[in-house]
Amino acid sequence: MNPTVARLTLRGLLGRRRGLLLLVVPALLLLVSAIASGSTADAHGLTVKILGQLGLGTLVPILGLVVGTGAIATEIDDGSIVYLLAKPLPRWRIITTKLAVAIGVTWLFSVVPTLLSGLLLFGTRDGMVLGYTVAVMVAGAAYSALFLLLGVVTRHAVVAGLGYALIWESVVGNFVEGARTLSIQQWGRAVAEAVAGDSAIGADVSLGAAVPLLLVVTVGATVLASVKLAGLTLAGEE
Repeated sequence: MNPTVARLTLRGLLGRRRGLLLLVVPALLLLVSAIASGSTADAHGLTVKILGQLGLGTLVPILGLVVGTGAIATEIDDGSIVYLLAKPLPRWRIITTKLAVAIGVTWLFSVVPTLLSGLLLFGTRDGMVLGYTVAVMVAGAAYSALFLLLGVVTRHAVVAGLGYALIWESVVGNFVEGARTLSIQQWGRAVAEAVAGDSAIGADVSLGAAVPLLLVVTVGATVLASVKLAGLTLAGEE
């Protein structure tokens, strides 16, 4: 961690426009949960739909996309990354610092609202809320790493990220069973199922496959982003 890089990244992520957008996402989850908590419908089913489909399936990828790409893509686009790269810092330290900040911000705006929403909807029964909370943590870290990598390798990181989160996970994953194996959302569900128990949450990917895949994506994306950022520096010097 480099304090200067962390401070600049945090300032960029929590700027006026992006900060407001980040607040809207958890506020929506809490609002829906508050309204649903007064419903007479099955509490278990409501919790699965709101925390599983809306929270883990939609809001966490959006947060990961906004934060992950915002941590570095904006600096690359406007050229301000040059001033950071001019500092005598290893490129991997820049990436790991930005990733740590991105994960922290993603967790702040997703984990806490998920926990509060779950307590409103279902309380502490069956470990379901804890399961979804842990799932949001691991999925949020993986999304942040993946979208940070996209911010380094392409100028169309937001489009590419939306393509993965909305088209691959939400559309293709709903119709092609094999595609779910390559879904961060499904890996998070597997972790949630392991924490809460089979009767509370269902997952299409086994825990034995989900945990290694989460680690591979998170670590692999971080390493590849470091390599690509170093290559960007060399290209600029040449």
